[in-house]
Amino acid sequence: MSSLNLDDFTDLIERPDGGVRRDAEEHRARLVVPPGSLGRLDDLGEWLAAAQSSVPVRPVERPRVVLFAGDHGIAAREVSARPAGTAVELVRDVLEGGRPVSVLARRLDVPVRVVDMALDCDPASLPEDVVRHRVRRGSGSIDVEDALTLEEAEAAFRAGMAVADEEADSGTDLVVLGDISVGGTTAAGTLVAALCGTDASVVTGRGGLAIDDLAWMRKCAAIRDALRRARPVLGDQLRLLATVGGADLTAMTGFLLQSAVRKLPVLLDGVVTAACALVAQRVAFRAPDWWLASHASGEPGQAKALDRMALEPVLPQGVAVGEGAGALLALPLVRAAAALAAELPVRQELVKDA
Repeated sequence: MSSLNLDDFTDLIERPDGGVRRDAEEHRARLVVPPGSLGRLDDLGEWLAAAQSSVPVRPVERPRVVLFAGDHGIAAREVSARPAGTAVELVRDVLEGGRPVSVLARRLDVPVRVVDMALDCDPASLPEDVVRHRVRRGSGSIDVEDALTLEEAEAAFRAGMAVADEEADSGTDLVVLGDISVGGTTAAGTLVAALCGTDASVVTGRGGLAIDDLAWMRKCAAIRDALRRARPVLGDQLRLLATVGGADLTAMTGFLLQSAVRKLPVLLDGVVTAACALVAQRVAFRAPDWWLASHASGEPGQAKALDRMALEPVLPQGVAVGEGAGALLALPLVRAAAALAAELPVRQELVKDA
């Protein structure tokens, strides 16, 4: 029996301050450019003001990319364009600056943190700060076995919570959340299909490397088989993650919920983070107010999950590479929205009346 009571999050998570959001809307109405003329930037500025509980909104000065990493046993079914157990190669490339997220983060001057939860490699081959939260080596093949034991799921969930606390305590003011995985989109598709009550084909995409038709059919079959194992545990979100999630997805779910507790806003990336957010919403219905859907990746599972949470993507970029790259593209827009809301002057006639 797990000692972790997820029901506590319902009481711990509050919505962003509605009064502050109304104040932000009133402040926006007084600026020199008419309301609506800045499009979605108005909404982003008001969302951020409510999350910060500050009018005018403060600039985003200490963002960080946080990437949870893991290998999934289901990848051995050839559901991914990458060989099973090779997520560590992606992690090394990120750390060495050779992945899209690395390039974008460098240009935007945003630090990148990688958290190994279940990579299939010797932990000694990676830096200590990357591996210190690891729960296990790889996750089980979810079509025929549980991804994790319940004890491992609790450890992964608590690790995600701990990472959220570390970021909040260090002064991070916005998180760009992503994953580094092989087989992770299959686990994510299973979670979305289970929670939305849909068939495997509805949520099965082609991943970051655009798998061919045969691999897509294998992926559909894997999700179908995993769904049979997921449905009996739908009422217990931690057990659901243990059954068909994985250590990285479980940690991300804990991270999202604890970030909402700590009032730390998060930019969601692709289908994997969307699936974790959907699980987290089942735990605490107010939590999605702290998250922003950064972009539409083109993955059907992401679209299904975001629609269920009523989150509208900021960008239509179709970036399916994962690793937080698509989410990082939305960061300049959020920063621009904050700058405009804070620095545009009030209309002259209102200044005179005052």
